[in-house]
Amino acid sequence: MLTEKIFAMAHYADQVIIIVLAVMSVVSIAMIFERYISLRRVSAESRRVRARIKVALQSGDIDDFSDIAKDPTSLEGQAAGQAMKYLKAHGGKGFEDIFNTFILNEKAELERYLPILATIASNAPFIGLLGTVLGIMKAFNDLAVAQDAGQQTVMAGISTALIATAAGLFVAIPASIAYNYFTRKVKSTLTSVESVKELGLAYAKAKGQ
Repeated sequence: MLTEKIFAMAHYADQVIIIVLAVMSVVSIAMIFERYISLRRVSAESRRVRARIKVALQSGDIDDFSDIAKDPTSLEGQAAGQAMKYLKAHGGKGFEDIFNTFILNEKAELERYLPILATIASNAPFIGLLGTVLGIMKAFNDLAVAQDAGQQTVMAGISTALIATAAGLFVAIPASIAYNYFTRKVKSTLTSVESVKELGLAYAKAKGQ
């Protein structure tokens, strides 16, 4: 009785899984596009600020931190601006904490949708495999039930079932590549903010605060 119910479910479950994978693909593509647009701008600004920091370190001009603090277009500039306001109002005590709090807040924003992409990348192949297993079950059940069914019927059913595995990989591979790419972008940006923090600490010490 239970076996019959499982085979009955397999007759439509494999198609449902294809639909689920199609929805996952659309969601994944939308998230990839959104993160690409957002992180591309942030990453470009970070590269520009890193170049400024490199020049400041080479010249020993830590006063460039005050100029970076006047740049609201980059995350580094926003962090430096908030820290500079705190420095002028309260002195150097707690200066580093302002940076750390900013980094924690921005990290969550930069990593938006990345956990979902990671989930899609890791689970889509297994969902596709489940669809293939159900499809193969359906093909062999058709062979057992239909007396005039032959090898071609089974092969046609199996070939159709394998589409689910291919669909799962089709969804998972772009999501995995995008997740790794965006993770590197986020890490690079946060490292840039950390470098501004270190420059800010040196600036605060130089000013005796």
